[in-house]
This record gives sequence, C-alpha cells and structure tokens, in this order.
Amino acid sequence: MSRRTEKLARQIRESVSSSVLFELRDPRVKNVTVLGVDVAGDLRSAKVRVSVMGDEKAETLALHGLENARGFLQKRIDDHVDLRYIPILSFEIDDSVKQSIEASRVLREIEEREGPIGPPPDADDAPDAHAEESAD
Repeated sequence: MSRRTEKLARQIRESVSSSVLFELRDPRVKNVTVLGVDVAGDLRSAKVRVSVMGDEKAETLALHGLENARGFLQKRIDDHVDLRYIPILSFEIDDSVKQSIEASRVLREIEEREGPIGPPPDADDAPDAHAEESAD
C-alpha cells in the first residue's frame, strides 16, 4: 500500500469513526467501533472494517444502519478530505476483537484450572553451570 493510500485510509477511518460516534442518530448503529479501512488502489472504493459489541442480530442491524448512512458518511469524508472522487464505502464486520476476547477467556479458564501458563518460574533463574566453569 502506498503512503498516499495509507494516509487516505487513516483520514477515512478518523472521519467515519467520528461521524459514527458523534453525528449518526440511527438507533441501529450503536456499540460500533471502526477498526480500519482498506482503500482500493484506484481510490474509488473503501472497505470499512467495524466491530460491533453484541450478538449477531446487533451486528446485522448495525451493518444495515451503516449501509443506510453511507451517503451521509461519504459526505462527511468529502468535507474532511480533499479528493476528486470520494470513495464508495462498504462495511464489513471484523471479528478480531471478539476473537481476542474469547482467546483471553479460554486462557484464563485454563490458568484457573491448571495454574499459571508459561515457562517454569525457575527456568531463567537457574545458574548456568557452563558459565561458572568458564569464569574460573
């Protein structure tokens, strides 16, 4: 990805995130976090990756709300970014946050059941016999 594309993706993410947080009044769009934006090489389209806290129904409702607000969000991007063409937005759910929360929960359960996870506590503290011999 070129620097120009990365900069545009960052600007779009900031604009959409701010608009979702402070300006959208659609009750379907709640608990939505904009995680990232992938801009096409021709700068004509952008995929907005979002996370929605809640069940699948909440995710579906939020996606419908975002799709309905697409024109409004594109207008906000136009207000903040100087481009000849404003990218057409599409939205997709990014489950990475939920997956990391689930992985942490599973690790916590294992740790509670079997004790701390990781190397034995004395593994790094044990003196190295070879180091002592070479020091003499």
